Amino acid sequence: MALPVRQQFLYWGIAAIAILALLWLLGPVMAPFLFGGAIAYFLDPVADRLQRLGLGRIMSTVVISLAMLIVVVLLVIAVIPTLAQQLTQLVNAAPEIFTRLQDFVNARFPDMMADDGPVREAFKTIGDTIKERGGELAGTLFSSALGVINAVVFIVVVPVVAFYLLLDWDRMVARIDSLLPRDHAPTIRFLAREIDRVLAGFVRGQLSVCLVMGLFYSISLMLAGLQFGLVVGAIAGAITFIPFIGAIIGGALAIGLALFQFWGDWVSIGIVAGIFALGQFLEGNIITPRLVGDSVGLHPVWLLFALSAFGAAFGFVGMLVAVPVAAAIGVLVRWGIGEYETSMLYRGHAPDETSEPEG
Repeated sequence: MALPVRQQFLYWGIAAIAILALLWLLGPVMAPFLFGGAIAYFLDPVADRLQRLGLGRIMSTVVISLAMLIVVVLLVIAVIPTLAQQLTQLVNAAPEIFTRLQDFVNARFPDMMADDGPVREAFKTIGDTIKERGGELAGTLFSSALGVINAVVFIVVVPVVAFYLLLDWDRMVARIDSLLPRDHAPTIRFLAREIDRVLAGFVRGQLSVCLVMGLFYSISLMLAGLQFGLVVGAIAGAITFIPFIGAIIGGALAIGLALFQFWGDWVSIGIVAGIFALGQFLEGNIITPRLVGDSVGLHPVWLLFALSAFGAAFGFVGMLVAVPVAAAIGVLVRWGIGEYETSMLYRGHAPDETSEPEG
């Protein structure tokens, strides 16, 4: 005999509260393990495919780990120093860029720049802020990132956790399946498959899209001669998962920098604008449909709310779990709505077809 629904809600509610309490209490400790688990989840299909090609699970994991090590080393040697250098240069150039913008507005729209006008006051406030804080921005970004995750622990623990989780992933899934409540195992398996489908479609797909678009924007902008092309491309690629926002922010930043660097050379400015127009076409019509698909079911607004809420409540760890939790809640809500629409509460009592109508 199954437990009453009220008791089931009680037990599952206690379990959810316990998990949230662990995230809140052990967040800094759990961050490397959650990050390693995310890497293992992301790479599990690759390991499965290598197994289908004839490699054992151990050899598949070793091959993937060596490939990832080579990629990380190449990034550290070739990309990250250049990215950090361009970011520092951009921060240092911000006051000069702002001064030129102020001079341009003052020359073109003198009425807006009256001594006691709000526009001049706004420019003055922004300029003072840039001069005071601009030089600290790059250092603050890096120091805050290192403050969230201890660099040494991250470098050592995450790869080890990812390796062992990837090695034992299928066995862990089978073990968890064996512990499911027997009365509800089919329903839980169905919901788990749906959550995995959403996560696979969004996380794996969107990360691939972000990587492809980041590479496209960075390489294209650098070939176009934009001074901070790598930084702009990285920013635009990183926020590509928000439809149109990545292109708008990246495009505005790139075109603004192009106006500063190529003022009067309208061909170069047009090339920079055309890069983002082409990127939007490729992303919307070719890359995203192929890598993500059309039925992921994770709305960008819901994703942003989850990232904001979990980030505010649990910090960096909350942002790591926000996407899986958002996907799980979305699947559960859709399943609950489907159950409600087939229930007597929604449909009511069907009329007796054999009874004659009144009147």
